[in-house]
Amino acid sequence: MARKFLYLVAFCITLVIAGRIVYELFQEELAEIALVPSAEFAPVKPLDANAYEDTALWYSRPGIGVKDPARWQPPLAEGAPAAPPSTTKAPRFAVFFVHPTSYLNRASWNAPLENGGDPEAERIARIYLRGMASPFNAASEIWAPRYRQATMGAFLTDAPEGKKAVDAAYADVREAFRYFLSSVDPKTPIVLAGHSQGALHLKRLIAEDVRGTPVADRLAAAYVIGWPVSLQHDLPAMGFPACAAPEQSACILSWSSFAQPADPALVLSAYASTPALDGTTPGTSPMLCTNPLTGRYGGTAPASANLGTLVPEDSMEQGELVPGLVPAACDKRGLLLIGPPPEMGSYVLPGNNYHVYDLPLFWSNTKADVIRRVEAWASQR
Repeated sequence: MARKFLYLVAFCITLVIAGRIVYELFQEELAEIALVPSAEFAPVKPLDANAYEDTALWYSRPGIGVKDPARWQPPLAEGAPAAPPSTTKAPRFAVFFVHPTSYLNRASWNAPLENGGDPEAERIARIYLRGMASPFNAASEIWAPRYRQATMGAFLTDAPEGKKAVDAAYADVREAFRYFLSSVDPKTPIVLAGHSQGALHLKRLIAEDVRGTPVADRLAAAYVIGWPVSLQHDLPAMGFPACAAPEQSACILSWSSFAQPADPALVLSAYASTPALDGTTPGTSPMLCTNPLTGRYGGTAPASANLGTLVPEDSMEQGELVPGLVPAACDKRGLLLIGPPPEMGSYVLPGNNYHVYDLPLFWSNTKADVIRRVEAWASQR
């Protein structure tokens, strides 16, 4: 009996090893099979010009109250030293936040909005907002739209349907942004923020709807997180510089987090071959890497400079702030390295890619950073 048991264990180990080898060799192909829709792209009808007057098309906006996920304030971990209370009140500012991809369904290329949308995509989006939009909760207004986001598989294929799905999602974000601008006092500074797919749309929005317009004078900062920003091929088209100092306003911040040893081959390959805002492919040109612990372009900072990482529970719906958990160092490629892998949960991607945790890793520093940049914007006017 013991011998049979050992044979069974050996067989299971062999299956696991073989499965891991297949995954490592063919992970891109497997992801495409699992996530890319097989259906034809169905044209997405533009929303009505007044569509975003409907509060049902917003996860966060003034008047939503306690159900607003972006207004969540995580507690400090037990035993962690509390930060000294602030003696100043943050100036008024408004945030426009675009959430990352939460729609994983292969049924269609874009997430539905009607009838409450896809239930699982809606649930995940609200969780993302609790962790990623909440660092901006010192704002007097936070606006986070629902939009017909491109499904995850749209980013895993070279088929033209993928680009059509992304363009359709962007059209919704642009419409929501225009309503946001019409609703916020024109004297109020604005902060733009987004992650992953949301950052991709934000990058284009800044280039097309902010640069060279009166809105540009109101921009305190833009947090384009978890999506590559090329120093050479994106920033000039966006019309704003990289944030070089923590007290600087009207600038761009971006980072993509990897623990060590990092294997960013897939990310770098996609970055090198995907057209940038100027229409060319970035190749090996460096990405923008803002160090979230210093608020500066590039450089390193120890874990002691980390004011608080939002460490989630396994459900991702709750969590607590743990100071001093991870350091941050920008490498020459523009990746943000965070030292040995911290225990953040089950959603670390292959290659020690902490993409899902880009903002939670630096929750408290991001909150302090945005207040500082809005204060800098106000002091210059």
